Amino acid sequence: MTLMLAAIKIGPLAALLTALCWTVTALCFEYSSKRVGSLSVNLIRLYGAFVLFAVFSLIFRGRAFPTDAPSSAWFWLALSGIVGFVIGDLFLFKAFVVIGSRTSMLIMALAPPVTAVLGYLVLSETLTLNHCIGMAMTTGGVATVILTRKDGSKELKHPIKGILFAGLGMLGQAVGLVLSKFGMGEYNAFAATHIRIIAGMIGFSLLFFHFRAWRQFAAAFRNRRAMIFLMTGTVFGPFLGVYLSLLAVQHTSTGVASTIISIVPVLIIPFVVVLFKEKVNVREIIGAVVAVCGTAIMFS
Repeated sequence: MTLMLAAIKIGPLAALLTALCWTVTALCFEYSSKRVGSLSVNLIRLYGAFVLFAVFSLIFRGRAFPTDAPSSAWFWLALSGIVGFVIGDLFLFKAFVVIGSRTSMLIMALAPPVTAVLGYLVLSETLTLNHCIGMAMTTGGVATVILTRKDGSKELKHPIKGILFAGLGMLGQAVGLVLSKFGMGEYNAFAATHIRIIAGMIGFSLLFFHFRAWRQFAAAFRNRRAMIFLMTGTVFGPFLGVYLSLLAVQHTSTGVASTIISIVPVLIIPFVVVLFKEKVNVREIIGAVVAVCGTAIMFS
């Protein structure tokens, strides 16, 4: 048993667990966002994650806050939190409301190609022929789904606004992941995630002051069922999911981590069919599989 555990590679395993966490959290946040609003869901889940990180950090690291992080880590990880949580997730959660979590997470499968290009430009990571082939397959698979038209109509099945929101969310995740790896170095992944959470929480709080949305924030707590889903998503998303994603990129390349995490669009299909009664056609299933296979080829 010890030898088996020793043989497990931490990076890929963390990435797989991240994919499972993000499947759960996408479903939970779609449900709660449609009932209490995406802006409120974003801020509440970050407050919840902040408390969880503070408690667990105090227990396991002996300090409630990441005060041991160097100033350079604070800068880059905070910037990553603003880009990934505030900008990226603001648009992603809006996409959940408009086009649902399944299609939104499929568009997020474009994050690995974008992350690979950014890794090449910023972190000097290598791009090969396989990367280019995989990028083309992933893009083609996503395009197969989002360019699907309604039966007997020239209108796209998925609203352009929702596709745009998901695309901006994808860019936020890709840039945030690269900034995280750049800033984290050998620093503790758990504490690094805490810094990103703090930055995201402050950023969203400023947005609430700007939009004067605190009444909407308070009203969200009166929807008990939405709050149950929101808290579940908080545990699996910004707490476990984001921590595991940083653990993955710390122990393997950003491309490999992103590839494994990108299987979410396939994992989520049976859940949306059963839970949300979505109708998924063969073309959409094939598109999701091709997109995931493309990301796998990129880093084979």
